[in-house]
Amino acid sequence: MSRTTIALIVSAATAAVVAPTAASACYGCYAPPPCQTCYQQQYVPPQYQSVQETVMVAPGRVVAHRTPPEYRTVMVPKTVMVSPGGVEYERVPPQYATRERVEMVSPGYTTYAPVRPRCGSCGW
Repeated sequence: MSRTTIALIVSAATAAVVAPTAASACYGCYAPPPCQTCYQQQYVPPQYQSVQETVMVAPGRVVAHRTPPEYRTVMVPKTVMVSPGGVEYERVPPQYATRERVEMVSPGYTTYAPVRPRCGSCGW
């Protein structure tokens, strides 16, 4: 081999080692084979949201109130019923309240996001 050929091979090998490629410029990230963009793994935390809802505190009900019969004495030895006993019904409506709770909208996940190069001249 001639000295010129050896010099060309050595310079080509040195250029290949020294020249930054897309993968070497992207240190600590993932670059898929067809693409030259650099991607890094990022964690997206879970998202929560406050929700207000109306809940029933006490159901509606009916309360019965008994009324005793009423008696009166009429004419000296006689007691007579003036009004019979009965039952009166009172309707109590249901009671509601607003309750606030926190629920998860989306769980945390890991994704790959493109990383912008820090330096315009060297690609990183």
